[in-house]
Amino acid sequence: AALNPWDVMLCVSGTAIACENALVVAIICYSPALRTPMFVLVGSLATADLLAGLGLILNFVFQYVIPSETVSLLTVGFLVASFAASVSSLLAITVDRYLSLYNALTYYSERTVLCIHTMLAGAWGVSLCLGLLPVLGWNCLHDRTSCSVVRPLTKGNVTLLSASFFLIFLIMLHLYIEICKIVCRHAHQIALQQHFLTASHYVTTKKGVSTLAIILGTFGASWLPFAIYCVVGDPDYPSVYTYATLLPATYNSMINPIIYAYRNQEIQRSMWVLFCGCFQAKVSFRSRSPSDV
Repeated sequence: AALNPWDVMLCVSGTAIACENALVVAIICYSPALRTPMFVLVGSLATADLLAGLGLILNFVFQYVIPSETVSLLTVGFLVASFAASVSSLLAITVDRYLSLYNALTYYSERTVLCIHTMLAGAWGVSLCLGLLPVLGWNCLHDRTSCSVVRPLTKGNVTLLSASFFLIFLIMLHLYIEICKIVCRHAHQIALQQHFLTASHYVTTKKGVSTLAIILGTFGASWLPFAIYCVVGDPDYPSVYTYATLLPATYNSMINPIIYAYRNQEIQRSMWVLFCGCFQAKVSFRSRSPSDV
């Protein structure tokens, strides 16, 4: 079959995603110091995005090298599970940031570690179930009239996935609004203790709120078009519409390592040690707390 340029772009996107996130996973596994709850969550996100990137590559290879409906079903299920785990990990990171601010005094307790592992177990368990649904029979291989804009998923399947995304997006929006309130309240309390509001307090607060807006805006801009199109789209529409909304969704997995990993000072130091092997103790790195935004 002739190569579809959209499939090529998805494969290129998957390759970039896999390379970026494989580096993050390697750094976290290589560095014993990166074992805090925050880095466990970042590792979960990087692992999910790594699997999503590999899934895009495998989907391209099997589509043009081993064209088979059964194999296509398996790769689609793998992609659904991987992207669902990525979105769920983003939600877990948001919850962790909220808890680290709301319960700052008890954040580093064993209860927090248990909570983080419970959240991740639930997130990956639900994601795996969502990925298995089409493989176990919820597909349109034998009933073309039930197909959605993402074959071989059914309309009911993509509606469920879209509804789950909208719910997660609303929860994240609510939590980030609460985080902004806490950040502004903390900045105001510090200003009152010093009896005046300095420009640095205003700049810090504005920077924190702006960063949160960028994080949530990037997530929404990447996934919302595809989620909405899955609900309102019709399988008879040109496939270019599906590709045009799906490709930006994959960019979220490409941006995640930059937002959640490479900006972190501890990961930057570990990268220096891993690749250069010439880290000097006199080089100053500021460790970020889980609540840093």
